[in-house]
Formats: sequence, C-alpha cells, structure tokens
Amino acid sequence: MHPAVSVIFFTVTSGAGLGLIFLIALGWPMHGGLIPAFLVSLLAGGLTVAGLLSSTFHLGHPERAWRAFSQWRSSWLSREGVLAVITLVLFAIYALVWMFTGKRLSALGFPIAIFAALTVYATAMIYAQLKTVPNWHSALTPLCYLSFALASGLVLASTVGQTEMIASLPVSVITALALVAAWIAKLLWWNRADKVGFSDTGSNTGTATGLGHLGKVKLLEKPHSGENYLTREMVHQIGRKHARKLRLIALVLGLALPLLLCFLALSTGWTTLLLLIAFVSMMAGLFAERWLFFAEAKHAVSLYY
Repeated sequence: MHPAVSVIFFTVTSGAGLGLIFLIALGWPMHGGLIPAFLVSLLAGGLTVAGLLSSTFHLGHPERAWRAFSQWRSSWLSREGVLAVITLVLFAIYALVWMFTGKRLSALGFPIAIFAALTVYATAMIYAQLKTVPNWHSALTPLCYLSFALASGLVLASTVGQTEMIASLPVSVITALALVAAWIAKLLWWNRADKVGFSDTGSNTGTATGLGHLGKVKLLEKPHSGENYLTREMVHQIGRKHARKLRLIALVLGLALPLLLCFLALSTGWTTLLLLIAFVSMMAGLFAERWLFFAEAKHAVSLYY
C-alpha cells in the first residue's frame, strides 16, 4: 500500500507520547516543581496531540474528522479518537494537579495509563482487523504497536526522569530490555509477513472479481488502462531488495544504536544526553519500520488489478 507520511508520523509520534503518558501516570520518578512538571507534561501531551492532528492530513475532508467519533460502536478508528480524547483530558487534569500541588494522584494515574494503552491498541486494531491485508491481520500487529510505544516512552522517560534506578535496575538496562523485546516482536511480525498470503485469509482472483463460482479465474489484462484511487493507494509495490535494506536501516537506527547508547550511558553516567540521542535514533528507525509497515502491505484489491 502507498505509505502516507501523515499516518506514519501519527502512529510513531503519538505512540511515543502515549508511552510517556503511560509511564508518568504510573508514577515514573520525575523532577519536582511547577516548571519541570509543565515541561514533561507538555512533551508527553504535545507528542500525542501532534501525532493525532497529523493523521487528519490524510483525510479528504479534515474538517469532517469530528464525525468519526459517532461510530465508536463499530469503528476502531472512532474508538481510537474517543479513547485519545479521554486520555488527554484526564492527563490534563493529572498534570494540573501535579503542577500546582506537587502531588501525582495514583487514583487518577492508573485509569490514564489504561486509557493510554487502549488508545495505542485501538490504533493498531485499525489495521489488524483487516482480513483484506494479510500482513496486518495478526495479533502480532497490536503487540508491536504496544511494544514500540512502551519502548519509545521508556527511552524518553529515562531521558527526562529524575531517577537512574528502578527496582534496583539502572534505567538504561530497563530501556535496553524494552527495546530488545519490542524488536523481537517486530522480527516475529516480519517473519510471519514474509510467509502469509492472500489464500490464508480466503482471498483469490475469483473472490476479487466475483467470478470464482464459475471456476478458476485468470486475468488476461488490467480492468482499465489508466490509474485510479485504488491503484494509487492500495497497489503500491516495493522491491524485495529495497525492503531488506530498509529493514536493516530500521534495525540499526531503532535497535542497535539505541542499545549501544544505553550501555554507554550505563558505563559513563551521561544518561540524559546519551538517551536523548538514543530517542532521536529510535524515532528515525521507527519511521523506517512504519514506512515498511504500509509499503510492504498487499491489499486484496490488488488481485483485481
């Protein structure tokens, strides 16, 4: 499928923001005082809002985006929007109390963490629910989205947080473990995506044309000579060689370099600076990973064209 920059930015950036909100709400140690609380809250909320706003650029009529909220009973896209608003409103209340009283309300923080995780899950389910895209139609898709949101949030929380130890473990080690776990999930996702086909979800040329009841269907030529919306958006192709290179780039920037920086932070004590660089590198790797998520996806409509 054709990768939309706005959707890539949305899924990566909002994931990091919601991951940070999740950790803040659960009580990750942060610097006290009005200004630090404001800046950290602004960072977490800003990343989330920036991602959500960017997603509207992919809509034909962004001014009608509000109508999606009414379809929460049947649409994961609508559920994502509703959950995101609930998360941000509750987090705004949490942040205000934190800034002006210095208290972090665990009674409010726990529901915020749940809603943040559910928002990321709903985002992933927009894609995982689609049987027409075999690559996406897997429980590994929400697992990857949640893992990457937590890992990117951890890198950021370790950068701006107050402590260097959590449960007797250095934050650099915790971050490194989260990175490894997230990318293991992604490697499993890639391994499955390389093997799965349209037949696994019941799609073939016969179902695509509606002529399957007549026997085995073969296409002699394309339905029409020119392009249309479906061929532009749903039938994007990327060479296997280029995909391998981009996967390697994603792994180097998203895993190898951040891991190296985590261990350097552990040995040098320059946690803030090195983990900040690790976060920037990881985000670049995730942009490559998410671009591939869309570019390598094959929609069943391609069987018709």
